[in-house]
Amino acid sequence: MKYSAAEMMTIAAARKIKDGDRVFVGIGMPNLACNLAMRLNAPNIEMIYEAGVIGANPSRLPLSIGDPCLVTGATSVCSMFDVFTFYLQRGLVDIGFLGAAQVDKYGNLNSTVIGDYDDPKVRLAGSGGACDIASLARQVFILLPHQPRRLPEKVDFITSPGFIGGRRERERLGLPGGGPTVVITDKGILEFDEEGEMVLVSIHPGVELEDVKANTGWDLKVSPSLTVTDPPTERELAILREELDPKGIYLKRGD
Repeated sequence: MKYSAAEMMTIAAARKIKDGDRVFVGIGMPNLACNLAMRLNAPNIEMIYEAGVIGANPSRLPLSIGDPCLVTGATSVCSMFDVFTFYLQRGLVDIGFLGAAQVDKYGNLNSTVIGDYDDPKVRLAGSGGACDIASLARQVFILLPHQPRRLPEKVDFITSPGFIGGRRERERLGLPGGGPTVVITDKGILEFDEEGEMVLVSIHPGVELEDVKANTGWDLKVSPSLTVTDPPTERELAILREELDPKGIYLKRGD
């Protein structure tokens, strides 16, 4: 069964979520991944949305963090302040899903500027809640397309911290969260070694190793036990296409 690279990335992310996880959900592909996981491998996850919804159980895919469908059947509806203070800062969030314009070899994220901060080529939206999530969540999952401009050796600006310049530096700064755990792209899955540097651990079906390395902005480490990601199942694709995103708003379809 044919599928798109975006569908493979979303499904790979959903599989990483464990049943019972408390997940701080972002809109877009993280939203798709979490709602897919709830319908398949993790029916008891607690989805938390930034607008103030705890334990969301939406009947359809939410289109924004303020979509009314998030409220129906939710465990709690509170303020954004409550979400960040009583859940995130207390260390109750197991997984924070993040994306960014740039992610470097140590998992630092940039969503502030491209180029020099004082004279940028592009000025972006900034942190929002991403810096808090990156600093405080027990794990951080990162989703983004696998392109050299998106994966430079060093980001132009650290909006949200990964391991800064290595695990010891994050520890020295006293950041309580566990830092990035996995980066999932449209080409493969990357994890972090004992130094806090990205390592390719799995490539998606049909992707060549040299293609992954050529689209990474540094000399990418490759696990000696590199695997190939299991392709999407018919059930995974059916839920994505027919139930979650029937109009293809977020996902491009395979031919």
